[in-house]
Amino acid sequence: MYKIVRKKELNPTMTQIEIEAPLVAKKAKAGQFIILRVDPDGERIPLSYVGSDPEEGTVKVIFQIAGATTTLLNQKKEGEYISDFVGPLGKVTETEGINKVCVVGGGSGCAIAMPIAEEFHRLGADVTSIIGFRSKDLVILEDEFRSFSNRLTVMTDDGSYARKGNVTVPLVEMLEAGEKFDIIITIGPLVMMKYVTLAAKPFGIPVRASMNPIMVDGTGMCGSCRITLIQDGKRVTKFGCVDGPDFDAYEIDFDEAITRGQRYEKHERRIHDKTCNLLKMGEEA
Repeated sequence: MYKIVRKKELNPTMTQIEIEAPLVAKKAKAGQFIILRVDPDGERIPLSYVGSDPEEGTVKVIFQIAGATTTLLNQKKEGEYISDFVGPLGKVTETEGINKVCVVGGGSGCAIAMPIAEEFHRLGADVTSIIGFRSKDLVILEDEFRSFSNRLTVMTDDGSYARKGNVTVPLVEMLEAGEKFDIIITIGPLVMMKYVTLAAKPFGIPVRASMNPIMVDGTGMCGSCRITLIQDGKRVTKFGCVDGPDFDAYEIDFDEAITRGQRYEKHERRIHDKTCNLLKMGEEA
């Protein structure tokens, strides 16, 4: 059992928790993820590593309250326990030889992008961060990004905060003005990452995308997290959990990934609604 040491609401749909997991805290690094279960019979869900305190033995994760399991997880209070917390899984974000980086995060993907920006900042790289959200009330981690970035641009789709527009707008402005980056790292909705990649391609700057496909076991055996890459004209299958989560964005078949990601939306919605109804009945009892 793993204790929830601290819990913090970031916005109406995003929650941050710190879990007591000393062994994971000693090993986890930016770019990696963990898999947890709320209870012994529950669903396994992957959550990206946000930060850790090895001395205290705690690991910080952020989740979006979107499905049945995250709804149940959000019901947990400080001092309560979850059943399983496994990690770190996946490959660490590559930083060697990168002196100037642009980190582009969108929505809940900013929870993954922030520790990556932090790690590059710690290593002395010049960090430009662009983060985007649908509206002002969904903005998260702005102060953290500001402290880890040499330059930060915040975007909202509806213009309710900072600049209006999507994250590709300031990115293209920078590139057209002659800005050069060793690499662009993009993390967020698949559609966003696709268009960040398309925007950067004419400028010949490498782009790396952090993929978060459907995942079950996290060891590469189930095949649920498969991703198709186009390499030398051939379609190559990779697994998000063991080969990723970072991939060369120019090789990713984003359209296939988007289709696969939507496959269980109706089922997930039914289970979510059922779980919410059961929780509501329990509160009324």
